[in-house]
Amino acid sequence: MMLVHGLGLSGRYFVPLARRLAASGASVVVPDLPGNARSRAAAHRAPDVGQLADALACLHQRLSLGPSVMVANSVGCQVAASLAARHPHLVSHLVLVGPALEPGISGWRQFVRLVADAPGEPLSLLPLAAFDYLVTGPLRCAASFQHSLRDAAESFEANLSQVRAPTLVVRGAGDTIASGTWIRRVAALVAAGRAQDIPGAAHAAHYSAPDAMAALIEKFTVGESG
Repeated sequence: MMLVHGLGLSGRYFVPLARRLAASGASVVVPDLPGNARSRAAAHRAPDVGQLADALACLHQRLSLGPSVMVANSVGCQVAASLAARHPHLVSHLVLVGPALEPGISGWRQFVRLVADAPGEPLSLLPLAAFDYLVTGPLRCAASFQHSLRDAAESFEANLSQVRAPTLVVRGAGDTIASGTWIRRVAALVAAGRAQDIPGAAHAAHYSAPDAMAALIEKFTVGESG
């Protein structure tokens, strides 16, 4: 399994979920995307969504992972969708947690939604995220946000329509960023999609409800394989 973080962050906020998945016997890879956090120096400037997808594909092939379950959060869902569209042989299953950004929503409204989501997240996530944003840097975060908005407007839905891997779209019931209407549309765009809410969680449902998320992923992947 490969876990793909959101804009400006690192893989650290996936650690609780990674531990639970690994405890069930999965091999779990949690990279920092080039240009982000601890991998900031891996790119001279903020890569766009397609470049991040290709970088993940290179890492995947270098590690000889074989077809993998891709689990992504927020803007990481755009990267995972691009990866699945460009390199379908690398993806066995796709799990999209709080997919962002929703096409047709302005950057300002997306930012307001992000601020509104913060009170619903665990307090321990806020300093972790703030530290990662500072390491990535405000200019890199802003450039990545612009790349992501462009991808949402031009490519995200087209990439989703090319996804053939079974796909689970998950939303924390308190998520103010990814609406229920939007995640159902995402599930409808892919070839084999389903949508699921997690009660008591917000946008980073994998962090606040790792046990519930791990159980969903395990049931989804085992059920599809069976």
